[in-house]
Amino acid sequence: MTDIVRFLRLPADYQGSRWEAGPPTWQRYANCLGVDPDLFFPERGGSTREAKEVCRGCVVREECLQYALDNSEKFGIWGGLSERERRRLRRGRNGAPYRVSQAS
Repeated sequence: MTDIVRFLRLPADYQGSRWEAGPPTWQRYANCLGVDPDLFFPERGGSTREAKEVCRGCVVREECLQYALDNSEKFGIWGGLSERERRRLRRGRNGAPYRVSQAS
């Protein structure tokens, strides 16, 4: 596991002390639960295809993406979107809060 991954909140299997009241409930149902976190934090220029495939069809994909947007997660694949895709999504809102349900 890379150093950066150790200090980040991971999509579904984080067991550290960063969660104030325990991990969000949605994480219990995530497809990524138990998957190697390195998959969701590829090296610069690395493929995101496998991580996005895990996210595809996940029943809590929207909650995961909303969490990443609300908490300004800057690294990794969250809700099936890369850092660049989430930045583009936020930029398109001109600073207004983005609700995932708006994308549907």
